[in-house]
Order: sequence, then C-alpha cells, then structure tokens
Amino acid sequence: MSISTPPPSPLPTPTLHARDGILALEGCSLAQIAEKFGTPTYVYSKAALTAAFEAWQQALAGHRSLICYAVKANSNLGILSVFARLGAGFDIVSGGELARVLAAGGQASKVVFSGVGKTRDEMRQALKAGIRCFNVESATELERLDAIAGEMDVLAPVALRVNPDVDPKTHPYISTGLKGNKFGVAFADAQTLYRRAAALPNLRICGVACHIGSQLLDPAPMAEAAQKVADLVDRLASDGITLDHIDLGGGLGIRYRDEAPPVVADYLAPLLKVFEGRSEELCFEPGRSLVGNAGLLLTRVEYLKPGETKNFAIVDAAMNDLARPALYDAWHEVVEVAAPCADSQIYDIVGPICESGDFLARERRLAVAEGDLLAILSAGAYGMTMSSNYNTRPRAAEVIVDGEQAHLVRARETVAALFADEKPLA
Repeated sequence: MSISTPPPSPLPTPTLHARDGILALEGCSLAQIAEKFGTPTYVYSKAALTAAFEAWQQALAGHRSLICYAVKANSNLGILSVFARLGAGFDIVSGGELARVLAAGGQASKVVFSGVGKTRDEMRQALKAGIRCFNVESATELERLDAIAGEMDVLAPVALRVNPDVDPKTHPYISTGLKGNKFGVAFADAQTLYRRAAALPNLRICGVACHIGSQLLDPAPMAEAAQKVADLVDRLASDGITLDHIDLGGGLGIRYRDEAPPVVADYLAPLLKVFEGRSEELCFEPGRSLVGNAGLLLTRVEYLKPGETKNFAIVDAAMNDLARPALYDAWHEVVEVAAPCADSQIYDIVGPICESGDFLARERRLAVAEGDLLAILSAGAYGMTMSSNYNTRPRAAEVIVDGEQAHLVRARETVAALFADEKPLA
C-alpha cells in the first residue's frame, strides 16, 4: 500500500488548529484535555456542530422543512441538547433513543421513529410520548401499530418507508435502498399498503419516507429516488390519500480521506427541484454530515513495536472504542497532537485488544514516541455509538469544547460498573 501525503484536517478550520505547536480544538488544547480527562477520549466541537446544522438550515431557507438529526450517528445527551436548542427534530430507531432525545430537551412532536423491528413496548412508549410519525417498514408492522393504537384509544401517525431500489453507490453495509436490503417496503407494494393503512381505524396517514443509504457523495441517486417518491405521492392523491410531509432521509457523506462530498446546498438542489411548487413539508434526517467531522478520538501511544515487516504504534484506544476501521476497513486521518520531535516511520496504529482486526489505521507515516498523543479525526459519527466493552474495557469519556471551555458530557466508565449487575453463580 503506497503512502500518500496526508490531506489537511477534515475538521472545519479554525475549529482544529495548531497553537504553539500543540493541536487545539476551538480554544482548548488537546494536550490539556488529555491531562484533565485522560485517554481515550472523544472530543467534539460545539462550533462545528452548530455550523453543520446551520448549513442545512440555510440550504432549506424558504422551504417548508424539518431537519431531524439521526440519533444513531451520535446519541450523547450533550450533542442532542445542542441540536435541540437549534430547533432540530430527531430521527430515532429505538425506544432508548427516544428516551435520550427527551432527556436532552428534544420535542417528541419533532421525532420520527424509523427501524424495521419496533417492539410493542416501543410503540406504546412512542404513542404515549406523542411523537410526530412512525416510519413503518412492513405490512405486519402496520397491523401491529394499528392494534396497539386501538388499545390505547389514539390515532398513530404513520408514513410508509418505501424502498425505491436505487443504488446509492456506497459501502454495501450502509446501503439501505436496494431490493436486497432489509429496510422499507417494496416500491411496487407501496400504493396497496397505503390503501390498507387508510382502511385501518387507528392510523392517521401523514407522510411517506425514503432513505437509500449513508455516506452518499453523489446527489444523483437520491434525486432519482426523490422522483420515484414524487410520482408515488401523485398516485396516492388520485386515491384520495393526501400527505402532509415527504421524508427524504439523510445520508450525505463527509470527507474522511480524499472524498469530495457536495456541500449541503448542492446536494439538496436536485431534490428540491423535484418538489418545487408542492405543498408538502420536506423532512431530512442527516446524521454523519452533522457530527462526523465535528469530533475526534484522542489517544496516547503506549508502545512502539518495530517488526521485520511492520512497525506498530500500540495506543490505548482500540476497536471497541472505534469500530469503523475493523468493520468497514474505514480510513480515519491520524495526526500528532504535538509538533513531531522524532524521526518519522510508517506504523500500523493498533490497540490492545486480542484480535488481529484491532487496528485504527494502517501504514501511516508518523513521528511519535511512546507517551505521545494522537488525534484520530472524523470520529464524531458512529464512533462512541458503536463502541463496546469487549475485553472488559470501559468506554471512553466524551467532551464537548465550547470556545475555551471543555465540558465533560460523559464520564469514563469504571471497570466495577461493567459488572455491577452481574452475580457469580452460587
């Protein structure tokens, strides 16, 4: 594998910058954050979160719209509270995420509930809270929701998530809009299912939803899906089924290495053109594009281990902290926190977990010594939310910086807490 010159930081300038030879996020030195909170620690920029959300707001100015942050990308209460204060709605996929949104100050009336496996208890929880809409993903879910709403003597607001069978041109694990994916209802069945929903006594049809995948770099597939959805909406109107909103999902990608994702306005332009002059509210569910490049994972080098074929930099973060490299072979840029003071070498950056798949980056040129700090960039999305306690490792702390203030928004777990609810067999 050839070593290319590292690109500039994917984090928005001047959010991440060098100050007196030390990397700082906004006005906070990463070295001082590590000293105060330890490592590994996720560090997020409030300014970057705000700027990313405002880019969506500006792109949708003049349109009746709602931006629902996809909670699965990063569900920390601190981050949710930032978006709630900015007026965001929320896209959830579990009852636990709904509880988090409400605890962070989000409004249930701005929550859409997606996901293929909603349980009866989750449906009751969401109906009791008064969420905006269920994005229904199967015929049997439609029937179950009608029955539960009837038991509670309420009307359940529903949209069908339709599967337009459009190739999003992304990693197969995060493609969600093809016939072979588990998500949504078949496009050919959608009109029949809407007729069925209209006949069920405890449902209120309020919209249609569509989401084709994540880390989208080309707006064309989403524009193709949007046109299919628009045609479906017109056919439903001929059946007397009118919709209040059209949910076009999220999926806009970010730059991890050398990708060239469109800016939000350019991504949305062909979609907005499809729905020009229509009265329905347009809903979007961005996740990665709001938080991905607003966060990094701070880690410390424990050992440098030279070898015959590879040199290893063994750090205190691992695949349990950041699963994307092991799961997707994903690239995250890695930079030294302090100005390099050693000769550069090519390293595989690995963690202490007993798996050969425990790597965070491969074949990177770094000038580091044992004890030095590294920042793993573009880690704000699908980092902490996918982390685990594998090898009985406490999960990382999380910090949000706001100017010169660093706020601990999740304390580091303790080992004792990991097995506090377990008991040895008598």
